[in-house]
Amino acid sequence: MANHKSAAKRNRQNAVKRARNTHIRTTMRNLVKQVREAVTAEDKDAAKTVLTKALPYIDKTATKGVIKKATASRKISRLTKLVNTLN
Repeated sequence: MANHKSAAKRNRQNAVKRARNTHIRTTMRNLVKQVREAVTAEDKDAAKTVLTKALPYIDKTATKGVIKKATASRKISRLTKLVNTLN
């Protein structure tokens, strides 16, 4: 437990931020997983639909600082490339 009032406040703030970041990261991973599952099932329409939801969310995740911009760019590139293999 923190001994100073400011340290206790910092602990509370970190707990809130950690919960928020975990939620954002988990949601992003689930969207990526849905895209991959649709590609595995060779369902082109579902893959494109989920991809259109996943791409902005990955960008948002990078904007929030949960992942780095380069990581987001790499994920977007690889997912788009994966979906385009269905054509």
